[in-house]
Amino acid sequence: MLPGSIQITGEALSGAEIKDICDSLKENSVRLLSVRGCQLSDRDFGRVCRGVAESHSLAQLNLNLGVVSTIGRTKQLADALKANRSIQTLFLHGSPLLDAGLVTLNAALSTHPSLVSLDLGDCMLGDEAIRLLCGLLPPDGAKSGLKELTLSANPAISSQGWARLAIAAAHSSQLRVLNLDYNPLGDHIAGMLAVAVASSRTLEVLDLEGTGLTNQSAQIFLDMVENYPTCLRVLVLAENDISPELQQQISDLLSEGDEEEDKDGEARGSSVTAREKPAWLPHSISASKRLGQKGSTDIHIPPHAFFRRDHLLLMK
Repeated sequence: MLPGSIQITGEALSGAEIKDICDSLKENSVRLLSVRGCQLSDRDFGRVCRGVAESHSLAQLNLNLGVVSTIGRTKQLADALKANRSIQTLFLHGSPLLDAGLVTLNAALSTHPSLVSLDLGDCMLGDEAIRLLCGLLPPDGAKSGLKELTLSANPAISSQGWARLAIAAAHSSQLRVLNLDYNPLGDHIAGMLAVAVASSRTLEVLDLEGTGLTNQSAQIFLDMVENYPTCLRVLVLAENDISPELQQQISDLLSEGDEEEDKDGEARGSSVTAREKPAWLPHSISASKRLGQKGSTDIHIPPHAFFRRDHLLLMK
């Protein structure tokens, strides 16, 4: 466990445990709070939100796997985020937010002064949520925006929604990591994303694992990395119907220049951080099945799951 962190997974939290968490938050001794998959009463969830609102030290908040389970809790979280000024990373993966939840959270997210990383994977989002999220990817540096966005496993988003996101990603002045794994994108949307990558001045990581791609998409990405300069350093294409030969060609091209980029990275400091990525399960599967044994993690690291342009690992 990291210094200044509280990390609990899959537990039924008592009132006494909630009090300890809230006291630590108010004492500004916590930088990371993770209660992923935990069961707590609505009253206790409200107490945690008030602690989050008052904390000046909290940098990372993990409420993955159904902790934010109702619109009432979503409103409480929104109020806490409006008051908090320190959170940089927010995980809500596996929360049944729907578009209505994003509408509730939008004002707090769009005005938060420190938030740079947001995980909304498997949150039952649709096109209205995408429209709002595009507002968190501003096209100029005058306004702060997200550097990392995860939208894994949100199959209700339409082609129009993905096209809107691709345009926003292409013009974002700050987005560096975009995780879209396990969405039914197909080759058409992948082509739009390739154009976005080619246009972007910042995007370094694109995760398209399990998105229904074929050799057609892979050829477009191959042409892009072969013929055009991009910032792309990691492209994840695992679990798609793409030939090993094409995957190897893309991998080789992204690997070119490693030595030079490693030297540059040492000079300026590395910027791409590893991502804890839960093994994907459809949202309809119960929280108990997601978690497995009590207190267990849901990290899944399949072999050969990424291509990279530098020595840094993007965890799967």
